[in-house]
Amino acid sequence: MDNSKILETQKMLSTFIPEEDIYINEPMSKHTTFKIGGNAEIFVKLRNIEQIEKTIELSRKIKKPLKIIGNGSNILVKDEGIKGIVAKICTNSYEWVDDESIRVDAGLLNSKIAQILLEKELSGFEFAAGIPGTIGGAVKMNAGAYGGQMSDIVVSTRYLNLENEQLKVEQVSNSEQDFSYRHSMFSNNTIILDVILKLRKGNKTEIQEQMNKYRKSRIEKQPIDKPSAGSTFKRGKDFITAQLIDECGLKGYSIGGAQISEKHAGFIVNTGNATAKDVIDLVEFVKKQVLEKFNKTIELEIEIIGE
Repeated sequence: MDNSKILETQKMLSTFIPEEDIYINEPMSKHTTFKIGGNAEIFVKLRNIEQIEKTIELSRKIKKPLKIIGNGSNILVKDEGIKGIVAKICTNSYEWVDDESIRVDAGLLNSKIAQILLEKELSGFEFAAGIPGTIGGAVKMNAGAYGGQMSDIVVSTRYLNLENEQLKVEQVSNSEQDFSYRHSMFSNNTIILDVILKLRKGNKTEIQEQMNKYRKSRIEKQPIDKPSAGSTFKRGKDFITAQLIDECGLKGYSIGGAQISEKHAGFIVNTGNATAKDVIDLVEFVKKQVLEKFNKTIELEIEIIGE
């Protein structure tokens, strides 16, 4: 968009979004855990369903692309940035459905949900307490750790289907969400609004101890001291990707500011000044090495977005 179009769009957005939640030419490095990324032409924070729906309707009306993000914990934004509107889902309310079930907005952080459930002495979410990101993103990719995954605790999910001309809130049960390893029915054409989770009664001390144990394990085994998008590569059907990368002797290997973590070969980290191109070049190099040595094709767990 040229400047006049950007300002015109900003004015239209400001009719339903507070001005302090609208940013022009906003560096996406501020909104991703990788701390990498060019500028979004327009960046907005959406705090309720009405704002979400109106932003979708406006993007359709002016025929500009709309990219929805959560906490930016599983994405790499290209150096050239993102055209159109980038919308961060910042909804963060919750309500109890019954003694063991809770409805949570998609924008609520997993770490926050873990604390809410801990206070209620509900068990089953401990595995997700350290997953950086929102519950919406976690459900979309069926995030998991330490033997647990979202499909174990999701009862139902409400969402908007962007493929429909008429926007309508739809709801699906667990069995309808096509959950599998790091996969669900939700795509870039859907926006998760909220989720109902079913937990089980537990003991507060034991829940806290389990969360502490997982946190300690993350600190010991994962490079959480450096910016990254979490685990970069998916596990294979019959192999552990990080193990193959390690056996290629690539731990610590760098291109520019992007490095294969010396602590865990499944993570690419930003050593301080990495560009998206550095990360993408390193990803391609790793893929090639693993294919040549083991004849295995490895897949990204992170999503690359932008121009």
